[in-house]
Amino acid sequence: MPSRPEIVEPPEIFNNDDEARKLWERALELLALPQDGVRRLLLDIGCRSGLSGERLTESGHHWVGLDISESMLEVALEREAQGDLMHADMGQGLRLQPGVLDGAISISAVQWLCNADNPRKRLKAFFESLYRSLARGARAVFQAYAETDAQRVLIHSSAIRAGFSGGVVVDYPRSSKSRKEYLVLSCGPPSLSSAIPQGVGDDSDCSDDESNEDEEFQVRVSHRRWLRKAQRLNMNARRRRSRRC
Repeated sequence: MPSRPEIVEPPEIFNNDDEARKLWERALELLALPQDGVRRLLLDIGCRSGLSGERLTESGHHWVGLDISESMLEVALEREAQGDLMHADMGQGLRLQPGVLDGAISISAVQWLCNADNPRKRLKAFFESLYRSLARGARAVFQAYAETDAQRVLIHSSAIRAGFSGGVVVDYPRSSKSRKEYLVLSCGPPSLSSAIPQGVGDDSDCSDDESNEDEEFQVRVSHRRWLRKAQRLNMNARRRRSRRC
């Protein structure tokens, strides 16, 4: 089995625009922007060459693309991407005005923070700065390939501690090939508008692992365990915020 890219290569090198485009379309769906004709300002975290931003431009929205790779941003400039571009390391925090963003999307980027020096500090800086930059009630959607359950919990708990509410949406949960996980967050405490969407996929169209029932059972049990832990962290964070009020 090939090594995971975030372990063997730096994020400046790893890129797959075709796969990212498919994931980005699903993330945009989960962002659930109101269809009211209002132009919104969105952040594309790990924007690569700006291909994903074209969809936002076509939808009539403004966007800001952030990436750690100068070479990918240069490609975006050559392609005359219509969004604003930022060369920055998300693990050092976002330098944006408070409440300026109406939403954020990130594809295959946040897991890099788990494979860097001091991941807790970098995740804290990222999520706290993103929370400040989002308008209250706005959503952020992250697709990530966590290496372990511990990484999943670390990412989710860092977001909850920063003030977000939300949880994980799993598409094609019984397929090793098609399974995708999205962390869907809302800026602020839980509400009706921050309810977690349903994942897509069922046994009839996504199960390519039916012969390996033991492995599927282990995946489901492990997934439930880290979800329960994340939910406890969510509840404890809400209690701390209520005490401060």
